[in-house]
Amino acid sequence: MRKTITLLGSTGSIGLNTLQVLRTFRDSFEVRGLAAGSQTELLKKQIEEFSPKAVYIRDPQTCLSFSKPTQGSVRFFSEKEGLREFSKFLESDILVAATTGTSALLPVLDALAEKKKVALANKEILVIAGGLLMSKLKQNPGALLIPVDSEHNAIFQCLEGNPAKNVEKIILTGSGGPLREIAEDRFKLLSKEVVINHPKWKMGRKISVDSATLMNKGLEIIEASWLFDTPVEKIEILIHPEAVIHSMVEFKDGAVLAQLGVTDMKLPIQHALCYPERFLSAENLRLDFSKVPPLTFAKPDRKKFPCLGLAYEAAKKSGSAPCVLSAADEVAVGAYLEDKINFLDIPQVIEKVLSNHRHVSNPDLDQIQSIHHWAVEETLKLCQAR
Repeated sequence: MRKTITLLGSTGSIGLNTLQVLRTFRDSFEVRGLAAGSQTELLKKQIEEFSPKAVYIRDPQTCLSFSKPTQGSVRFFSEKEGLREFSKFLESDILVAATTGTSALLPVLDALAEKKKVALANKEILVIAGGLLMSKLKQNPGALLIPVDSEHNAIFQCLEGNPAKNVEKIILTGSGGPLREIAEDRFKLLSKEVVINHPKWKMGRKISVDSATLMNKGLEIIEASWLFDTPVEKIEILIHPEAVIHSMVEFKDGAVLAQLGVTDMKLPIQHALCYPERFLSAENLRLDFSKVPPLTFAKPDRKKFPCLGLAYEAAKKSGSAPCVLSAADEVAVGAYLEDKINFLDIPQVIEKVLSNHRHVSNPDLDQIQSIHHWAVEETLKLCQAR
């Protein structure tokens, strides 16, 4: 029997790669629902190809214009009904959360409560509400939360079958981003094209900026801490420009397990969708060791990339701090992409928002949503003042 899929964020980078994996394994999976924001022409093609039972389009007017030609063959939802209602309506076996921002938080919590599998490719919701997500997962035996980020998916694979008590540390690798070899004093002169031009991965604009500031690695520290129940002090960042090793785990006896593979997001997506099985991959997704370059490693430069330090501080403080960090970063990066602030303003704005925040040690869902709203408004205000 084919597993049914609801895909949140179908027109984004992860969404497109997910659909490519699903094309490869049509006999094993059925796309039941597609959710997207603004790329309507691409969404139309996806609807025609995959024939979902329901579609979510954020804007109600756009949604209305979509629904007319279908003559009732597809159920349409917009922000008026909500992404949560869309996801609940479908009751799919697997929820793929590939959106950015916080919109997928409630659908993911619902899916875990219903003991579904969640393939999580959304950094923000685990950063802002990791405690709630992991608590919901533990409360519902049978639910699965499989990370799709290449680094966390790698750690998930390395840890499988190994008790947490045997882990000495988690090593998150990163290519170093597009600015790794560019001097810090040149940052203020960089064009946006340079900043978002990642040397190894094809990603959306927001995450590409996060890669340039190394905020993506900072957010991944928080994610890893929640996902693998590991203190922040036991999570290390290692710059690995070749991006062959996607992350590692060191055990108490000194042994290190590493997950290696080509730099293609279809691999971790396929693993998450098919888990606990492993399906046969295409030849172009296989690593040819005869062509692998020498592997190099270095520690990150926290002075050059202050966002990494801000993330470590928020991770150690925990509570509401990661929520504020994530919200401030999302708004500041958006302001940069819209030419409202400069690249060097990003860490300064985030640091100011964090310092203005009144910390909450153990926020519940309502508090998280309120704090996130406050951080968004505070960041917008600071960006406008620059």
